[in-house]
Amino acid sequence: MAGTLTAANILARVNNILQNTGSIRWSSSEQLEYLSDGQREIAMIRPSATATHANIQLVAGTEQSIPADGLRLFSVNRNMSGTAANATGARAISKVNLDVINSEEPSWHDSTVTGKAAHGTVVKHYMFDDRDPRKFFVYPGVSGNAYAEVVYSKNPTALTSTSDTIQVDDMFVNALINFVLYRSYLKEGEFAANFQRAGSHYQLFTQALGLTAQADAGDLPKPVSYTHLRAHETREDRGCRDGGEKKKGGGGGGGGGGG
Repeated sequence: MAGTLTAANILARVNNILQNTGSIRWSSSEQLEYLSDGQREIAMIRPSATATHANIQLVAGTEQSIPADGLRLFSVNRNMSGTAANATGARAISKVNLDVINSEEPSWHDSTVTGKAAHGTVVKHYMFDDRDPRKFFVYPGVSGNAYAEVVYSKNPTALTSTSDTIQVDDMFVNALINFVLYRSYLKEGEFAANFQRAGSHYQLFTQALGLTAQADAGDLPKPVSYTHLRAHETREDRGCRDGGEKKKGGGGGGGGGGG
């Protein structure tokens, strides 16, 4: 998800705050390094900031890897006719639990396996472990030419010119500005005021990423509580359930006697 602004757009705002006219105090080359580091920091904290699609050729077998410039896999979407951007999409690929595949066909990694797990050129499922974010497995395994569309987080490359376009979404511009300010003030951190300013801008940087993360989380489906389900029961549902509970409670009685 590359942005549309250039490094020059961001550094102009940074230098205006720093009063760094002519890039004398902080050079353009060192500020480009700060900006590059800021992009990488954002990609590590918020991998979706550099999400990208790619059509890749799958290797023989079951274990696969995302492209070399990738940080972590998000999804494997579908089979493709090739690696070109205009390749034709084919059968969808669904994510499944590794334990399920292992229990159904323990030999599915074996290239000589037969039946539904026989290796071929069409993938049906994929499995992914967060602890190994660059690797994934496909079922059935691959034998021959097979291609798939993957979505992954791309590691930003270093910015070498102020005309380079930033490689994170424009929504992260304020976070990048605060990161460059943090690094700029940190350079002169021997002065107490600048050290304090550096800390303030780094805090603003992390807060910006945290607020964005909360906004994303708000779009996710939330678990439905038992109370919520009860509130949407029909009157007939409640009548049946309550009637059953009364029967379970039994006939009650008696009460006890006098004195």
